[in-house]
Amino acid sequence: MDPELADHARQVIDANRYMALGTADEVGHPWVSPVWFASEDYRNFHWVSSLDAKHSRNLVVHRAVAIAIFDSSVPVGGARAVYMKGVAKELTGVELGPGLEVFDRVPKRTSVAVGDWTMCRARRSSGSTARRSRSIGC
Repeated sequence: MDPELADHARQVIDANRYMALGTADEVGHPWVSPVWFASEDYRNFHWVSSLDAKHSRNLVVHRAVAIAIFDSSVPVGGARAVYMKGVAKELTGVELGPGLEVFDRVPKRTSVAVGDWTMCRARRSSGSTARRSRSIGC
């Protein structure tokens, strides 16, 4: 990737707390959800969602996702954005702890409650418990 574009992407990712997550249901109908996220390394992304959220249910049947990160508060013509696509992978067991630690390493974010939430991770590359999680390759 061009160094100037990579720097642009890092700035946009660092400056924002939410990303638009695009998923599809079992028949392919698209759904976009704003999700609070943390980036592990500008390639791996984690977010917290209810297991009952439509996008979480969609990820069970279609693991493909699209992501857009941008600042919606800027004036028209001033927006900068990062776009990605990927494939979801569920994080379970020993993967969950390190996934949640990503939020602790991002200073601008507060701590994450595990409770009835699903933690998801987006990765660059092609159980019934509340601690289940998903991962996506972007």
